[in-house]
Amino acid sequence: MKILRLATLAALAGTCGVAAQEQVTLRYMQLSVPALEAERPVIAAFEAANPGVRIEAQAMPSSEYWRSLSARAAAGDLPDVMAMSSAFVQQWARAGNLSALDEYLAEVDTGAFYESALGFGQVDGSTFAFPQNWVAPVLYFNKDAFDAAGVEYPTTAWSWEDFRAAAKALTIDENGDGRPEQWGFWFDGRYTNVEPWIFRNAGLLLTEDRAAIDPTPEAIKAMEFLVSLVMEEKSAPMPKDLEGIRPQDVFGLGMAAMWVDGSWQIDNNRQVIADQFEWGMSEVPLGPDATEETARVYAWADMLSVTKDSAHQDLAWQFVLHMSGPGRQASDFPGGKVPAYIPVAQDRAWLEEGMLPAEKSLLLEMGGKAAYSGFSDDWSAWRGYGASGSGGMNGELDEVLNGRKALDDALAAAVAYGNDILSR
Repeated sequence: MKILRLATLAALAGTCGVAAQEQVTLRYMQLSVPALEAERPVIAAFEAANPGVRIEAQAMPSSEYWRSLSARAAAGDLPDVMAMSSAFVQQWARAGNLSALDEYLAEVDTGAFYESALGFGQVDGSTFAFPQNWVAPVLYFNKDAFDAAGVEYPTTAWSWEDFRAAAKALTIDENGDGRPEQWGFWFDGRYTNVEPWIFRNAGLLLTEDRAAIDPTPEAIKAMEFLVSLVMEEKSAPMPKDLEGIRPQDVFGLGMAAMWVDGSWQIDNNRQVIADQFEWGMSEVPLGPDATEETARVYAWADMLSVTKDSAHQDLAWQFVLHMSGPGRQASDFPGGKVPAYIPVAQDRAWLEEGMLPAEKSLLLEMGGKAAYSGFSDDWSAWRGYGASGSGGMNGELDEVLNGRKALDDALAAAVAYGNDILSR
């Protein structure tokens, strides 16, 4: 995620004052109840700085959020400002629900924000969402397991073959029954487990315009590599063998020595692992077909959008800027969410020194690299969140990992299914 020139905090904060001549109410909708509770003091600060402005803030679980907002969009009753996901911004912008922010951005020194985080809100050359924070998948590893096996910790110099060898050495089957007490690695067909390898090998699932699914050879090689860890190396389990266990808990329960997933899983790891073992994180190894120049960091952002329904466009934008930049502090972004506003990200308090993982600064290093979100219109439909037996790429890949389908056949089915969705 490339970093633009850094603006001073004072210069950017100066754009947040709004003179309100009469009582104005802005409606704000957040897609996370805990996130809104953490934002309450920030909202109060905006109200205090803008006498006569009241923020009517609501939140609902993400499982209800998009359905509810879609109904409100149809009724012409969207809030002034709404939380926006990288996975949905394209379809919401193209449906005409969001206001373009380009004129406002022209008056802001955007150098205070991560460049690629800003790019996640762009659709067809215009910006429709502004980032609050960004996240990226990383390689989590159990330091105690590595020490016990005599394996060196992962580094940014690791190749895929280094990873393969480590996964093999870290797979422990003490009684030889074919069911290891500790797997070297754990993953399934979900996007956070698979796409990091694809993009680190300079591969793509989508065409350049993101209008169709057409996996590149580099993407297919990445998936072949992952499948081989299950089917040939036997250093990662079939997903069906771990049914009944939450995917995000397998690593924390000590059942696998390595795991690739989102940086937000830092919080879950801390809760599940507690003090059971030492753990850290590294970057997903660079693929054999990529260089640091052609590989991409898989990342995306939590963003805010001003809706077309808002009767207070200028004020709504000032609120968005306040909630995303100088109005925030490091403690607002615990765990693995990286503030999009660079001065907050670079605050040493964000590193949470003394807590695991000790390598949180890795995320800031990743922020200086080229990033790619991989989202498109109807992404959730074609990529699929369902496990084996369900539609979409997630289910097809799980079928492969469970030994029920060949990768070529699964990809053919996923591509046909997805392109049918994208063509509608």
